[in-house]
Amino acid sequence: MALVQETVDANGERGLRLSGEFRLESADALRRDVLAAIGRGELVRVDMTGVERLEGSAASVLADTLCITGQLPEIVGANHDVQSILDLYTDSGQCPARLPAPPRVNFFVQVGRSTLEIVYVVRDMLGFIAEASAAALGALRKPSSIDWKGVLRQTERHGADGLPIVAVIGSLMGLITAFQAAIQLRKFGADTFVADLVSLSLTRELAPLMTAIVVAGRSGAAIAAEIGTMKVSEEIDALHTLGVCPHRYLVFPRMLALIIAVPLLTLVADLLGIFAGAAVATATLEVTFQQFVTSARAALVPLDILSGLMKAAVFGGLIAGIAAERGLSARGGAVGVGRVTTSAVVSTLFWLVAIDALFALLFNVWGLQ
Repeated sequence: MALVQETVDANGERGLRLSGEFRLESADALRRDVLAAIGRGELVRVDMTGVERLEGSAASVLADTLCITGQLPEIVGANHDVQSILDLYTDSGQCPARLPAPPRVNFFVQVGRSTLEIVYVVRDMLGFIAEASAAALGALRKPSSIDWKGVLRQTERHGADGLPIVAVIGSLMGLITAFQAAIQLRKFGADTFVADLVSLSLTRELAPLMTAIVVAGRSGAAIAAEIGTMKVSEEIDALHTLGVCPHRYLVFPRMLALIIAVPLLTLVADLLGIFAGAAVATATLEVTFQQFVTSARAALVPLDILSGLMKAAVFGGLIAGIAAERGLSARGGAVGVGRVTTSAVVSTLFWLVAIDALFALLFNVWGLQ
């Protein structure tokens, strides 16, 4: 049982005498009793001789309530266990410093800060583009300075290792597109046009974009996390100290690897998607596999395939560039690495869709589609 009693000594100084066990369930009553005593006058000391047990929840409530006036009363008589718990919630017998409430931020100040943050992001992005371009030009002027073995390792890591998931996604996209096309075209007796729709939609749009999205989630996050970890562990600073350009040593090989790998993965997605579409058309429509392939070959022209591969190459460079830029901006240890990794994936997905829309507009204006 927890008991709180008010006391007055010979000098007229008021205090409290606590006794019993103070647990979580008695914390609310403890707060009410202490507040009532404070309301009747200043408390000079708190006698805890009779306290047998004090849980952390009750100690927190007691310390917080006693500190309402800004000055902690003298606490006497507490045994070692009770005092050790109470010390966790007080600062050497004093009330812990109370932080002032955060000031209200003016609306226009907040807008200004947000605008400055955007300006800083754009500034950092332009600086990264300038440095990466300079590193790329320097590497092209002197190809022997490129770590070709590193490029091959990165190509294998982000290309060959990602082949299974891209193959599955490409096949599923061809299957889904063929199913949807078959349902609609069967109504008009235009079964043979399923091959045209599947092959053109895959090579022009679906395969490059879906492959890039898979690579962004898989390889883009890996690049951002890897370079971000190197940044927060000061390995990037070590490269600067050694006179090595991080953009040429770290960024350019990864960009070149993805520019090579993403079009190759897109080509695999094209082929598997078309064959999956052929399997669906053969199973659900009165179309033979040979008819499907012949119709697809007649519908496709080299420009359709090349336009998709060109998109894929741009997407690959974009993925590596954004991931590397986010990684180089990492700060704040492991939390910062996680933050830039998430930012890299989200930013990349947005720019992939935006660039794909720009390609569609330009190809339409130029008459390439």
